[in-house]
Amino acid sequence: MQAMRLRTLLGDYPNTLALKRGEVASPLVGFEFDPVKVANRAFKRVVREGAFDVAELALVTFLQAKAYGKPLVLMPAVVGAGRYQHHCLVHNVERGRLRVAELAGKRIGIRAYAQTTVAWVRGILADDYGVDLDGIRWVTFEDGHLAEFPDPPGVARAPQGKNMVEMLLAGELDAAIIGTDLPDDPRLAPVLPDPHAAAAAWGARHGMVPINHMMAIDRSLCEQRPDVVREIYRLLQESKAAARLGAASPDLTPFGVEANRHALELIVHYAYDQRLIPRRYAVDELFDDVTRVL
Repeated sequence: MQAMRLRTLLGDYPNTLALKRGEVASPLVGFEFDPVKVANRAFKRVVREGAFDVAELALVTFLQAKAYGKPLVLMPAVVGAGRYQHHCLVHNVERGRLRVAELAGKRIGIRAYAQTTVAWVRGILADDYGVDLDGIRWVTFEDGHLAEFPDPPGVARAPQGKNMVEMLLAGELDAAIIGTDLPDDPRLAPVLPDPHAAAAAWGARHGMVPINHMMAIDRSLCEQRPDVVREIYRLLQESKAAARLGAASPDLTPFGVEANRHALELIVHYAYDQRLIPRRYAVDELFDDVTRVL
């Protein structure tokens, strides 16, 4: 039987490389990998165009996609390593020390209002440090992934062509939330005190590391070819095993609903409290009868 060809969005990570290189394969399914260099640059195509059968997707983007009725089902497979987020809120130390208690009224740059890293950091600020998120002047640099969700009232858009780090260094922003693009610049320091110790304590308290990206599947594929969905999951597991990541402590790419339940509960809580989604979804609602038991 000819393998089913799937339009696929998946980044290059240690746990996905064996699959993307063809070192892990199946006679049941084949993948047409999108050539985009950074997967998050194609997330709009996932939720606006339905351009993929199977796609890596940020969790807040998936939650909003569910809220707006997009035909996607979550697969309990983390791609791209989870990471602590406490260090991602930075300021320019050349312009003086900025403390958490001084964030009210400050201009904080964020790539997009509903970005998953931003949601994690805002949730930590609100729940653990008592920060009033509505008292901050948020400045975005691009639209969110969902066309249906514009920037909320009161959120400013940076001038066209402006760069977040350059604005931070120039004093046009007081702080910024920057994830994997955070530059190694001695002028940029975390706002949260002793962020790595704080993150370790947070992780011990919650029993997890925050995760950003999981796999999403077109609902019709789950309905019509559950065997293919199960095979995709198996291949992702084999690819992870080939990278020898399973012995990591903690596991930064957990698979399975139960292994990810608390992280999903918490990002749902943060997303709802930040008015990114209309209600608190139960974790089991994010999956269907096929992906829930993988």
